[in-house]
Amino acid sequence: MLPSSQEIEALQLVEMLGQDADIQIVDIRQHAEVANGTVPGAQVMPMDTIPLRLEELKQDKPVVLICYSGARSAQACLYLAQNGFENVYNLRGGMVGWAGSGQQVGMPENGISNNG
Repeated sequence: MLPSSQEIEALQLVEMLGQDADIQIVDIRQHAEVANGTVPGAQVMPMDTIPLRLEELKQDKPVVLICYSGARSAQACLYLAQNGFENVYNLRGGMVGWAGSGQQVGMPENGISNNG
């Protein structure tokens, strides 16, 4: 069986956040993109750094990946699934879908730095 991930809508993520504060929200865009805002509480982990930073993510907690439109994060979800993550979600529509649904856009939890 091939590893898989699930897509969720912005409103589903809002609902999940209301039920479980232990969700890991990871914005995989580059720092310059994230500077325009992200899902409040997200941590920044650019896509190209995920293999080097995989240990920062907890496999026993849900992970929601975000990019601009949902395409890059879908690829990253598959990578996580291939590496043993079972509760991996892709935010459908990415930040475009999040903002388009009227949700708040904020700054990342771990700030923006040049050290990945």
